[in-house]
Amino acid sequence: MEYTALGLCLVFFIIAFAGLVYPIIPSALFILTGFFVYGWLWSFEELNWLFWTIELLFVLLLFGADMLANLIGVKKFGGSRAGLWGSTIGLLTGPFIIPVAGILIGPFLGAVIAELIVSKSTFRQAVKTGFGSLVGFLTSVITKGIILLIMIVLFFVFIN
Repeated sequence: MEYTALGLCLVFFIIAFAGLVYPIIPSALFILTGFFVYGWLWSFEELNWLFWTIELLFVLLLFGADMLANLIGVKKFGGSRAGLWGSTIGLLTGPFIIPVAGILIGPFLGAVIAELIVSKSTFRQAVKTGFGSLVGFLTSVITKGIILLIMIVLFFVFIN
C-alpha cells in the first residue's frame, strides 16, 4: 500500500511541475494534494506539525515568488500596471493559443500590446516592457521549480 501512496504522490508532484509550464495548473494545490494522498493512503504519522508548518510557508513563498518576479521584471524595464496585467493575461492564454511557444510568446505579447494600447507607450518602450515580463516569468519558473524541489525533498526526509 505504501508504494501505491508514493506512486500517487509522484503523479501529483509531476502535475505540480507541469504547472511551471502551464500556469493555469495550481502547482501548490497539487503538491499539497500529493502530501494528503500519502497521509490518507498510508499514514499521517510522519507528517507532523513541523512538516506542515514548513510546507505551508513554502506555499506562501511560491505565491509570493510568482507575483514578485513578474512585478519586478515589468517594473524594472519601465513597464506600467497595464503591462503587468497584459503580461499576466498573455501568460494564462498564450499556452492555449500557441501550445509550446505560447508560454514565452504570451507574456511578451500581452505586455507589449497592453503598453501600446492602454499606456500609449512607444513601440520601443513596449518591447522593453515585454522583454521585462519574459525575464520576470523565467525567473519565476526557476524560483518556483527550486521551491517545489525543496518541498518534495523535505517530504521524503520526513517520511523516511
